Amino acid sequence: MDKQLKKKKWTLKRIALYGGIAAFVLFIAYQFLLGDRRPTLVIEKDKITIATVGRGIFQDYIPQTGTVEPSRTVYLDAVEGGTIKRIVAESGAMLKKGDIILELNNLNRELTVLQQEASFNESINRARETRLNIMRNDLEQRQTLATIQNQLDILEPQYVRQKQLYDKKLISRQEYEQTKANYDFNKKRMQITYEVYRADSVDRIRQLKFTSESEQKMMASLAGLSKILDNLIIRAPIDGQLARPQLDVGQNVNTGQRLGQIDILGSFKVRVEIDEIYLPRIQTGLKATTTYNNKDYVLSITYIYPDVAAGGRFAVDMNFVGETPPGIRRGQSLRLRIELGQSSEELLLAVGGFYKDTGGNWVFVLEEGGNRAVKRNVKLGRKNTENFEVLEGLKPGDKVITSSYENFGNNEVLILK
Repeated sequence: MDKQLKKKKWTLKRIALYGGIAAFVLFIAYQFLLGDRRPTLVIEKDKITIATVGRGIFQDYIPQTGTVEPSRTVYLDAVEGGTIKRIVAESGAMLKKGDIILELNNLNRELTVLQQEASFNESINRARETRLNIMRNDLEQRQTLATIQNQLDILEPQYVRQKQLYDKKLISRQEYEQTKANYDFNKKRMQITYEVYRADSVDRIRQLKFTSESEQKMMASLAGLSKILDNLIIRAPIDGQLARPQLDVGQNVNTGQRLGQIDILGSFKVRVEIDEIYLPRIQTGLKATTTYNNKDYVLSITYIYPDVAAGGRFAVDMNFVGETPPGIRRGQSLRLRIELGQSSEELLLAVGGFYKDTGGNWVFVLEEGGNRAVKRNVKLGRKNTENFEVLEGLKPGDKVITSSYENFGNNEVLILK
């Protein structure tokens, strides 16, 4: 007799189905509650650059390019305008102080100088004539005093004798009174004439002093006029090499126009233009190094130009400390490393394109295993051409993606394949 079998409620198939559903629900719950839901991007590992954070010596310097110039340059500017009459020295010529470089011609200026010279000569002659008149007047007054004194020398003993004779009634009263009147008159005349001479002498001294000073000033002005014409001749102010633009005979030259320069050879400086962001950190005495013909040379900042150019850069002059590179020439460019501070041991991260995208505020750091990188906030300090100084957020041994983050978007996790 057949026996009815009861159908099983939990079959293997049903257990597997419900188990799968439960596992899926648990997975979704895990991902929802505990999983990493940050935006993720898959990238190719061979298309990025990875650098390891480590301790090392940080050299705080900035790379710059400088131009070699003579240590001293004297510029040639036209003091007087005119047309070029004669060119004596060509550009590149070695000159001695006082050598003629070129001559200018200015007929209007020459005519003006001649007229002024004539006027000054006339004024000088008048001053000299005035001085002669003053001296002549002094001489005449002294001659008058001498004449009066001579009369007194004659009349005084005569008056004394006649007074004695008159007292003895030996001469007439009329004769005595005439002699006395002549004597008294000359005494009074001497007194008045002397007082006038003394007053005139004070005024004479003042006039002579004024006249002499005026004459000296006019003589100095006359000498200065001759120098005006000397300015039409351009001479070398120092020994050195001439450098000037192309000039031609007959060419017009304006007052103040630069006609060239004289360079002292054998001694050089380097002119360097630096971005104005470094202006607070640049000071005289800072050192720099340059490599020339596989040898390093040291320079020092000797002068900082106060003006900032329109391009946001300022200039400094640097002199070589010790040996000057042999063979360098004016206008040559040199690569420099200007030190902004003392070298020190710091935590370093290699320079890369990431900084442009993050501003140094965060980086992607590889997790252990190297298959995933996550975004991490950091703080970077000083920078040179090779490394950043790490202040916060990284430790030695961390591996950081240093290439550009331009294609990473807003993702915070990178999967490396």
